[in-house]
Amino acid sequence: MRNILLLTSLLLLTGCFSSGRQVSQPLMPAPEVTGLQGDVRLVLEQQYQAWVGTPYRLGGADKRGIDCSALVQSIFTEAFDVQLPRTTGEQVATGDVVARQALQPLDLVFFHTGRTQHVGIYLGQGDFLHASTSRGVIISNLDNPYWKRNFWTARRPIDALQIASL
Repeated sequence: MRNILLLTSLLLLTGCFSSGRQVSQPLMPAPEVTGLQGDVRLVLEQQYQAWVGTPYRLGGADKRGIDCSALVQSIFTEAFDVQLPRTTGEQVATGDVVARQALQPLDLVFFHTGRTQHVGIYLGQGDFLHASTSRGVIISNLDNPYWKRNFWTARRPIDALQIASL
């Protein structure tokens, strides 16, 4: 019920929301995300606005500092009332594997970054939200050479249609 009210409110606010996000690389032209997926992206961009400026901190889980998997877990809990595991290693085992070409807003994107693993939430149009070790909570693009080179896999922990039915 909470999610239905949230999505209804978002539909009403769609016309007056603007994003002041920072992107690590200019966006590539892509088809616009519309319908329910667009509503999910709007919720995710609002979550970004709430978290932007939060520094990265390994093991952190609040506005004083947060790591990538805690950010993902927090956003899914706060915005969608969906419980995800705490660690990247556990999150990568959640849901269904998704091909990079089939990504939808809310999918999790995973990267091998040296000796560690990294996770973010796909927003659509090549963008993903994550907690960067060097820049804190930001939006980056999968076509950035660093992220493109280190892309590992993607998972769909829950379908956007399931969110609407909660």
